[in-house]
Amino acid sequence: MLELAGQTFAADALLIMAIVNRTPDSFYDRGATYSFGKALDRVAEVVDAGAEIVDIGGVKAAPGDEVDAAEEIRRTVDFVAKVRSDFPDLVISVDTWRHEVGRAVCEVGADVLNDAWGGHDPVLAEVAAEFDAGLVCTHAGGVEPRTRPHRICYDDVVADVLGRTVGLAERAVSLGVRRDRVMIDPGHDFGKNTWHSLEVTRRIGELTATGWPVLVSLSNKDFVGEALDLPLGERLLGTLSATAVCAWQGATVFRAHNVPETRQVLDMVAAIRGSAPPRRAVRGLA
Repeated sequence: MLELAGQTFAADALLIMAIVNRTPDSFYDRGATYSFGKALDRVAEVVDAGAEIVDIGGVKAAPGDEVDAAEEIRRTVDFVAKVRSDFPDLVISVDTWRHEVGRAVCEVGADVLNDAWGGHDPVLAEVAAEFDAGLVCTHAGGVEPRTRPHRICYDDVVADVLGRTVGLAERAVSLGVRRDRVMIDPGHDFGKNTWHSLEVTRRIGELTATGWPVLVSLSNKDFVGEALDLPLGERLLGTLSATAVCAWQGATVFRAHNVPETRQVLDMVAAIRGSAPPRRAVRGLA
């Protein structure tokens, strides 16, 4: 079970973490929500579409222009404060690997720190503990933030994912982060080639078997594009296929750009596995 922002989510819940990028150069939306107003409109849109969590980012993951901690804080802190004010019941996550940013956003109401770079800054977990925030513990294969892997190899990529993410999760709990506020993320594409990300996807059940809630960030990623040989704007169906596979194997949180479509896929998986009833069932009954 997860407990975030005073809300308890059942172990079989399927939650959407909607992406809101306060960056001018994000890989998917190319800065569409960089401005304060458009970003706030995006929050309202994804909440209406069924997202339980928003993930606010101030630095794109890929290589690009240098963004120091001060600039990342400028892009995120006032915005987090406004979202907290306008959406008091929404779970707010911030995508950052820096403890300085984590502290600043927690001070204005962030509920979760999404560390996509595998504990690169070990103090970030201490900040999560100090503010009683949630923490996402991600596998990045030990690569430096904002770098791409080059000919990276694993004897067993899933074993490496398990060792690193569970280790980070256990460390976080030892520091004082509540166990029901910790998630593990296999980190698709982070420190991985396409073969690695596909293997992690088909073996996601090994992560869910640990008992830690599993977050997956699949949305429009390169492993989807390479698997289907499709450009960025044509990866939705592939993303939704991977989403269904991960949901069926027990993943809990789905970080997504395309919220309405993801919501339908997750609701269908829930109906098939029997964890949620059909919204309407009259066929053969009337």
